[in-house]
Amino acid sequence: MNLQEQQTILTIALMAALADGEKADTERESIRGIAESLGAEAGAGLAKVYQDVLLKRVDLAACVARLSDPGQRELAYEMAVCVCDADGARSAAEAAFLADLKARLKPDAAESAAFEKVEAELVEAAGTVAPVAPAAAVATAAASTPAASPPSAANERRGPDGAALDKSILNYSLLNGALELLPQSWASMAIIPLQVKMVYEIGQAHGVELDQGHIREFIAAVGVGLTSQYLEQFGRKLIGGLLGKAAGRTLGGVGRAATGMAFSFATTYALGQVAKRYYAGGRQMSTALLKQSFQDLLGPAKQMQTQYLPQIQQKAATLDAGQVMAMVRGR
Repeated sequence: MNLQEQQTILTIALMAALADGEKADTERESIRGIAESLGAEAGAGLAKVYQDVLLKRVDLAACVARLSDPGQRELAYEMAVCVCDADGARSAAEAAFLADLKARLKPDAAESAAFEKVEAELVEAAGTVAPVAPAAAVATAAASTPAASPPSAANERRGPDGAALDKSILNYSLLNGALELLPQSWASMAIIPLQVKMVYEIGQAHGVELDQGHIREFIAAVGVGLTSQYLEQFGRKLIGGLLGKAAGRTLGGVGRAATGMAFSFATTYALGQVAKRYYAGGRQMSTALLKQSFQDLLGPAKQMQTQYLPQIQQKAATLDAGQVMAMVRGR
């Protein structure tokens, strides 16, 4: 895949990321930063592309016309679907964009059906990793102090097992790093649900019952965007030549970029450690302090991912689709 084709697929992914027009300013800024970062790695002017997409100066038909290879068309469609579903709720505008994109790309019917089946199962499973509060009960934005039930008396007396929590955070980090190394475009769809599950379990260990909406608000408050995180994972896979076009094939193997860094290890590890501090401290950290703490932990976590890369690669080589689905569902 040449540079123009890479840039075209990333442009379509950016269009998908902004299709609903409802992203918060912080998420838009994260997406812009990702575009700049990926553009620097690929030697492409994606910062300008982001502005063109934001201002609707990019023509979808022209982008589609630049992709003649059936595998690239399938890949562009898969990335767009996953990016639209990153926040777990496909809007009417996103659904309309995907329908239009699919009609234009005309991906292989069998491959797209196989991908859509697995992707839909993952989206459904993602909704079960933590309780979902009734819509009326979800606060607009409780970033620094998500509403939750108070710690139980038992946990106040004993406190959670810090070593056990550290081990759990490490295990989630290794798993998410492995998922990032898999060639299937939908594999990254499991990363954020597993991060939500990790934060939920950390809250439980401190006697705090959280719902999925508040956990996602906490993750966003830390500075880990939902849509932008998926976009970064897909972009790095694309630039590294890791993404595979055959949606239905079994995993069981690591792509050509497996010697590269699994960035999701560091993100997950830093997120877990911030959550551990946050709930241990009675949820008193401000949004600014949450973000600063995450950034302070991200550097050491990136050094750790170098240390653990062989284990991440080994785990990636043994994963299959059934295992991924079961882990998201918590079985």
